Amino acid sequence: MASPSAVPPAFARAADALRAPAPRPEILLEEIAAPQKLAPFAFAISATVLRAGDEVAGGRLILLHDPAGHEAWHGDIRLVTLVTAELEEEMAGDPMLSAVAWTWLTDALDQHAAAYTAIGGTITQTTSTRFGELAGPAPTADIEVRASWTPTGDDITAHLHGWCSMLASTAGLPPPGVSALTDRQRVG
Repeated sequence: MASPSAVPPAFARAADALRAPAPRPEILLEEIAAPQKLAPFAFAISATVLRAGDEVAGGRLILLHDPAGHEAWHGDIRLVTLVTAELEEEMAGDPMLSAVAWTWLTDALDQHAAAYTAIGGTITQTTSTRFGELAGPAPTADIEVRASWTPTGDDITAHLHGWCSMLASTAGLPPPGVSALTDRQRVG
């Protein structure tokens, strides 16, 4: 990584935008060490998503900057993410889940007017069943979203907000302003 005095202004502005507060109280953001070999300049944050005090999803958002540009990126700034969440049992077997999970990202970016190009990624679903000495809890299912895209505008905060919206969808949080029904509210 280059010395701090050589940090390009575009990268510094983008990193500062990612230091903005999370748009939802259930999402905790923290600056973490960024990978050093992916680009000349890198910055990273992690997120923990809480629902009723329990961690239900987590992720990383990495900002990469190559002042010389990168042909595959179609630009000089790239955002890379990894998000993981445990799935509810009824969702785990849904054959459309991967396609829906992809739209959680693209719709969230679009809803926040986070302009982008060269988007790509994978959605992975896993199911784990414990046996023998590890036997115990019921089978679990997880989803993992790996994606990257190139912002085409200067508003990196819009990308942060879009990413946080995608995290909220992945974690099963209700939209802002909507309260989830709890078991106590359902009993009447």
